[in-house]
Amino acid sequence: MNLYAPLISALVTILLINFLRAQKFFSKIQDIPNQRSLHHAPVPRIGGVALVAGVVCGWLSLFSLLNVWVILPLLGLFAVSFLDDLHNLTVKQRLLSHLLAATVVVYGLGVFSQHGVLVTLVIVLSIVWMINLYNFMDGSDGMAGGMALIGFGIYGIAAWLSDNLPLALLNYCVASAAAGFLYFNFYPAKIFLGDAGSIPLGFLVAVMGIIGWQQGCWAAWFPLLVFSPFIVDASVTLIRRTLHGEKVTEAHRDHYYQRLIRIGRGHRNVALAEYVLMLATGLTALHALQQPFPWPMMLVWCAIYAIVLYLLEIQWKNFKRENNV
Repeated sequence: MNLYAPLISALVTILLINFLRAQKFFSKIQDIPNQRSLHHAPVPRIGGVALVAGVVCGWLSLFSLLNVWVILPLLGLFAVSFLDDLHNLTVKQRLLSHLLAATVVVYGLGVFSQHGVLVTLVIVLSIVWMINLYNFMDGSDGMAGGMALIGFGIYGIAAWLSDNLPLALLNYCVASAAAGFLYFNFYPAKIFLGDAGSIPLGFLVAVMGIIGWQQGCWAAWFPLLVFSPFIVDASVTLIRRTLHGEKVTEAHRDHYYQRLIRIGRGHRNVALAEYVLMLATGLTALHALQQPFPWPMMLVWCAIYAIVLYLLEIQWKNFKRENNV
């Protein structure tokens, strides 16, 4: 078993980013500012190409641990998402690829045979939602990369504590690749992930969470709490926009992290605050790792999120009133 696999993932990501930034073709793949953007000048969105390559190279050095039912849909999602970065695919085309990838991996992991139709359907839809919410939350310097570093790092620690070194190494490879990307993405960002990075990352968040659950490393609640900063923001924003009659498929800047930046908190401060929040959720999740469902802790976190979102709503309303937004 190659214990240096995470280092391979980080080095490949860093070296490939430097290489791609020097190539004319890739330098033309730009994130052009639009109504959803928080940046004001075009930024290359090639980071996802290097990050996924880093993950795959690290995993290839752990060849005996690879699951074809995970790697194939991952690469399929990467290919479709890279095409989307180049040519802007339709929402239906993107969602179809997400649904197909989720169905393939769930079938390959044996979820249907183990848990039946209802659980399988819930897991497929959960994977599709995680794929998309990770994409939604990739809208600020250092956000998606930093959360991947922390989240997959927590996954790796949990697997290691459960004496599952193979799963720990697979997760550490993703975390290390994210660290390599974050070096170029933290404020002020020199590159962005693009859909080619955020979509596969969202897929891996869900799939590695499912594998850890299947292998007895953690209960089903564990991945939800670890990545709850992303899940809560994206889910509450979707519900709020739906209730207000807004089109959820349209680009926007209405996520809570985007609002914080718009009212002047800054990319760096918002990213650091999110890191602290995710470290807190991750560490408390590790503390309760072996519990079937830690009701008191989950209720405390629900209360914390409710208070934080309420205070953010007040700040946002005051900002709109003072600036006629």
